[in-house]
Amino acid sequence: MTADEAGAVLPAGHTAYTPGVDDLADLARLLRRHEQEARGWPGADSETVAAEVTGRGATTHLHEAVRDPDGVLRAWINCHDRAAGRILVGVTVDPDLPDAQADPLAAYGFARAEDLGREVLDRRGLERTQLDSGAFADDHRQQRWLRTAGYRHVRDWWQMVRPVDRASDLEQPPLREGVEIHRVRRDEGVGMPDEADLHAVHDVLEHSFADHFNSYRETFEEFVGRLREDPGHRWDHWWLATVDGQPAGALVATTVTTRVGDDGVARPDSSYVEYIGVHRRARGRGVAKALLRTVIADAAARGRGSVGLEVDADSPTGAHGLYLSMGWRTRYTTQSWHRALSVAGSAPVAG
Repeated sequence: MTADEAGAVLPAGHTAYTPGVDDLADLARLLRRHEQEARGWPGADSETVAAEVTGRGATTHLHEAVRDPDGVLRAWINCHDRAAGRILVGVTVDPDLPDAQADPLAAYGFARAEDLGREVLDRRGLERTQLDSGAFADDHRQQRWLRTAGYRHVRDWWQMVRPVDRASDLEQPPLREGVEIHRVRRDEGVGMPDEADLHAVHDVLEHSFADHFNSYRETFEEFVGRLREDPGHRWDHWWLATVDGQPAGALVATTVTTRVGDDGVARPDSSYVEYIGVHRRARGRGVAKALLRTVIADAAARGRGSVGLEVDADSPTGAHGLYLSMGWRTRYTTQSWHRALSVAGSAPVAG
């Protein structure tokens, strides 16, 4: 039976509810154990979980936690209302459970994600949206659950990391003629940035991604609000590039706070490139490379250990080659899985 036919059926004896502050530690532990099993090492931290469940990001997220008869957290459903027409879906099930117990929880989780997605549709007054979920490339159990729930594997993404040399990476070659890069302007370096600069960053990114996979328009308010939900957001990690005085490229990065590793060794923080884009009219002027050198130099100045980013494995711009040439290497691969959802029902994405 499909999820639509069966509905969200909670396994006997289990309890489902909206999580709160008292659940944060358990949610973070569940997510880290899932990452350890599916990818080989954990990465989630309690600060990010708290931001999504009870913090600034709570207004755009819908959550459900599932505990077994003994009160042990076994599953977490997370739906992020990212923008009009896009809902990110996360269904995390205890990796230690055998398939006989995990499969019904996964089926319940994805069915509930559709229910929560329809709540978003109703709230936004929309008829249709895209459910966007994912899996690590080696997580075959999660992929099986996605397929069973009607999702389709549509894309692969390379998660790349470049180590930072605190000495040599401070050096930057001169920019090409007409190219300038600056942080978004702020009054004396504090407070909210200049709104014109923020709009310029948003406009450049919208234009630069227009011909990319699964591109969709995101309003300025949605864009800025979503990025500010991230605990690693910093206004001094936003850069705008101009060519001959006109906005031509932008890079937005975040701070990734590194915890003490399982070996007890403290590791330096890192930077992560959330967005980098170059307007089509400025391509071929060295803008992307200059922006990347800027964030690398910034990370070196802050004593950070690395700079990470994500790239479409089938990028139409050949970005992967640029990243390789500048020292980035793929650490692991993730997948995007999509399903269309409407008020009337849902179906796998076409194509």
